[in-house]
Amino acid sequence: MNTVEPIKDWDLLLDIQDYLELKSQRNYVLFMSGLHLGLRISDILPLRIRDIKNQNHIYIREEKTGKESAIVINDELKEIYSKFIKGKPMNQYLFRDERKGKPNKPISRQQVWNILNDIAKHFEYKDPIGCHTLRKTFGYWLYQDTKDALSLKEIFNHSDISITKRYIGVTQDSKDKLVRGISYRKRRPKIKKR
Repeated sequence: MNTVEPIKDWDLLLDIQDYLELKSQRNYVLFMSGLHLGLRISDILPLRIRDIKNQNHIYIREEKTGKESAIVINDELKEIYSKFIKGKPMNQYLFRDERKGKPNKPISRQQVWNILNDIAKHFEYKDPIGCHTLRKTFGYWLYQDTKDALSLKEIFNHSDISITKRYIGVTQDSKDKLVRGISYRKRRPKIKKR
């Protein structure tokens, strides 16, 4: 299994948002939820309309850790949700499987993987992509804006900041920058000609 990376190209993120908004409202809202909430996909898929309608926070018990979390819904995501859930019943899954014969069931993790890989193919995105891509992208861009690894560690419930930095790809960025910066030509003393 390949380790997925965050999407580090800001313009690509904007292009994906525009593409999904035109192609599939459900998939657009799913993508935006991943970018805004920073939750694992296993914690996003069980959300119902009642969990987000007129709410300031999403309250969950994380599937992986069993820890309770309150995740703020910022104004941008509230606006996206408001348009998407208009007229939908409170008990409906937010990311309902719309195939015939699927009575009010959420899409599967496999379907999310397929959605993300279809996006990657459409945009000829070469990095490995998968269900953790959205969570890692959330962390990467929040870190770029704030440089606050300690808060990210808490948001992700990681045990150590080094895990968080590696998870969001900034450890690799730092290593790449260091290695790219090395030059043996710059350091060599110039030989004086006589």
